[in-house]
Amino acid sequence: MTETPVLHEVTRGLRFPEGPVAMADGSVLLVEIRRGTLSRVHPDGRTEVVAETGGGPNGAAIGPDGAAYVCNNGGFTWADREDGITAPGAQPPDYIGGRIQRVELTGPRAGTVTDLYTACDGRPLRGPNDIVFDTDGGFWFTDLGKRRERETDTGALYHARADGSSITEVVHPLTTPNGVGLSPDGSRLYVAETATGRVWCWDVDGPGRLSRPAGIDGPAGPGDAGLLHGFAGYQSLDSLAVDGAGNVCVATLVTGAVSVLAPDGRLLTQVAPPEPDPYVTNICFAGAGSHTAWVTSSGRGVLYRCEWPEQGLDLAFSG
Repeated sequence: MTETPVLHEVTRGLRFPEGPVAMADGSVLLVEIRRGTLSRVHPDGRTEVVAETGGGPNGAAIGPDGAAYVCNNGGFTWADREDGITAPGAQPPDYIGGRIQRVELTGPRAGTVTDLYTACDGRPLRGPNDIVFDTDGGFWFTDLGKRRERETDTGALYHARADGSSITEVVHPLTTPNGVGLSPDGSRLYVAETATGRVWCWDVDGPGRLSRPAGIDGPAGPGDAGLLHGFAGYQSLDSLAVDGAGNVCVATLVTGAVSVLAPDGRLLTQVAPPEPDPYVTNICFAGAGSHTAWVTSSGRGVLYRCEWPEQGLDLAFSG
């Protein structure tokens, strides 16, 4: 990247926004985790609720049928800090369990929410977090797990079919797996771990099949992953997206920025909002041919827009 983007506010007052998805009409679909909704932000900043998901909707993507698929982590406890930051906490008393949900976006059933998956091989999903579709119509998603007073779940990476017919645990254990994304040609999968500050990568050998990538130095990771980048100091990671140049753009907590990693793992830059927020959680792109990107500053409830130096990336499916 030759320049660092400047973020411009689109709207605020969102209740811990995450999972942004750029839509063809210029709007952004996103979740509001604390509100328990899938919402839409229009180009003029106007917001509307698309669906009530309950729990803690955390990540979203458009599937092959034009519906939205939502990772629901089951909910959090919340803290409102004196500095104006909203912070998520542990598993709440009203935890509904982890689930993958399908949301109708158009037609007479628009806004209808269906639970597609709540378990894999008899093991309940705990805290599904981020999701990306492949060109075969399946999707990868992370399950970060939940934290309780004296224990924390181990996490996993899954692959599933959009029609509800198949779900497979592909990599376990992972330590708080969060962001997940695919390279522009779909040949490599990336996963960011929150607590370790590491971004792992695998070669994709087919739907639901991974192997250790060639040409990545560093120690082997879970499930034969290669270590793309390990962040120094106290920097934890959230969700991620990949731009048209293949850069892995991963939200970096505490630092409060989007960190941009080259395909070979070099840290190119960090993009921070003008108003500091330790909970910068995600980024999305408008697609190939466009340089528009959106960033969620969740702790302050703000959606930002910017011009990205690289082109965006067309996802497998779009709305």
